[in-house]
Amino acid sequence: MAKWLQAARERMERKGTVGKFTRRAKKSGRSVGSEAQHVLHSSSASGTEKKEANFARMAKRHWKPL
Repeated sequence: MAKWLQAARERMERKGTVGKFTRRAKKSGRSVGSEAQHVLHSSSASGTEKKEANFARMAKRHWKPL
């Protein structure tokens, strides 16, 4: 796992936000990737939602299971 991804995961665990975007995607009936694309192309999405979507895209790209 990339060091930046590991550090981000640790911050998310401290804040209690691990899995927040995945829950949002499942609730809307989409995969995480398609939800990220939907949010990034949506004009009504907030800045925080767009940051979460971009993080989901980058984490998927760099994730390597232990």
